[in-house]
Amino acid sequence: MRTADLVLVNADVVTLADGPAVSAVAMADGRVIAVGDDVRPVCDSHTEVVDLRGACVLPGFTDGHTHPVFGLELTAGVDLSGCTTLESLRAALASAAPVRGWILGHSLNPNVFEHGRPRSDLLVDVLGDRPMLLRLFDGHAALASPAALRAAGIDGPREFIQRAQIVCDEDGRPTGHLLEFAAIGLVEAVLPAEPERERAARLRDLLARMAATGLTGGHVMDGEPDTLALMDAVEQAGDLPLRLRLAPWCQPETDPDGLRDILDRQARHGRRWSMGGVKFFLDGTIDGGTAWLDSPDCYGESTGPFWPDPGAYSEAIRFFADNGVTTATHAIGDAAVRHVLDTMQGLTSGVRHRVEHIETLPAREIPRFARLGVIASMQPTHCTDFTRADHTDNWSVRLSDERASRGWPCADLRATGATLVLGSDWPIAPFDPREVLTAAQLRRPARDGSVPPHHPEQALTALQAIEGYTTHAAIAAGEQGGITVGGRADLTVLAANPLRIAAVELPDVPVRMTIVDGRVVHSAE
Repeated sequence: MRTADLVLVNADVVTLADGPAVSAVAMADGRVIAVGDDVRPVCDSHTEVVDLRGACVLPGFTDGHTHPVFGLELTAGVDLSGCTTLESLRAALASAAPVRGWILGHSLNPNVFEHGRPRSDLLVDVLGDRPMLLRLFDGHAALASPAALRAAGIDGPREFIQRAQIVCDEDGRPTGHLLEFAAIGLVEAVLPAEPERERAARLRDLLARMAATGLTGGHVMDGEPDTLALMDAVEQAGDLPLRLRLAPWCQPETDPDGLRDILDRQARHGRRWSMGGVKFFLDGTIDGGTAWLDSPDCYGESTGPFWPDPGAYSEAIRFFADNGVTTATHAIGDAAVRHVLDTMQGLTSGVRHRVEHIETLPAREIPRFARLGVIASMQPTHCTDFTRADHTDNWSVRLSDERASRGWPCADLRATGATLVLGSDWPIAPFDPREVLTAAQLRRPARDGSVPPHHPEQALTALQAIEGYTTHAAIAAGEQGGITVGGRADLTVLAANPLRIAAVELPDVPVRMTIVDGRVVHSAE
């Protein structure tokens, strides 16, 4: 019998597995070796014993959709999430400190502009001739100043393989509004690069802050070759504070050699990171007018897929499925989600696949997730923090009432037996899992009780929400979930049991301890 390295006693243990309530967990060599009320048989004089004095032990929280590496770029510069008017945006930019000679900003809400249509000419007088690039909150759009456009050689519209766009006025002049990655990438290419050492230090600091909120892991929806190099660089300085599972992007322009390269990368791993699937984009965003909807939005936009040939997308999915690799597809609009499900219906490999976001979906499509074994991955704070119950926000206005009323159907998916993974999509929304779990239950912002709930009939129970961050996240990774003997010793310790308190209290419940691989990576003591 192995001897425990670490034991937690006098605890309220939520195993999320079959069996009676227990009060102790013992760990050794990164695994749980005993769960019960008396774990003394696995202890000796070298075992570290922690008396939790009634604190709650849960399976480690895993963010089911996050971008800690890509997010380093998306969060450069000034945080604009507090800007609610054009005047407040102008004031924030006037006082912003340059970053390597540029004015950079992130988390900009398009509702700041009339009809949610960003224009840089409204900001030129506070910028002067300094180049500027502002990321909109959805991560799929940006706003560039005239100086930044000149630096990138952009003076009019362009054609892209992806469904991307340089937005221009009626005279063909760019407004500064850039839609989707191919268009934004033209300006990113002329941004001065951040030194790799600084980038690695920022990533380690970010992961440590995530661990302090109780996160033990994350499904990272990006994993490009430079991401892997960065992971190696960070691990040279010590173990990662979180366990990360990376999924590199497959784009419409990826040729057969590119598909094989992504497949070969699946073998890469470090001590606490590994490759775990492939990320696809089948559409963009509703706010930016680049989603794929059954019928156009109120501006006549969101009419087609990110992949010009949806059949080519389906063929790429089949390539990875036939090679035993799971996929995760960004599909926000109803037409996009349906095409993913149609594609999955024809697969026979037995590999389980995921759909990310699922922001609007007809009721008739919802039972297909459970029937086909497709995993739903959703971010409750996208609904609660960026839309309004009265449908006056840009997202709802674009969709109109009928489609907006069926946004983020979390409860309906669970009612049909679907696996539902929850996450933050950081940096699009805050990464603290306590706030996401609260939003999932209340259907309003976690810390603002004055905001009416957005379709509360789609609220999850406390147990369903917790499962979305624990056992259902494990299912999506093909792993064993819950606190069980032989399972990974990744644990979250909270001062109170989230299944026994009101959801409104959860954001302020202290994180007593975060444990990864049986080692304490964060402690409030």
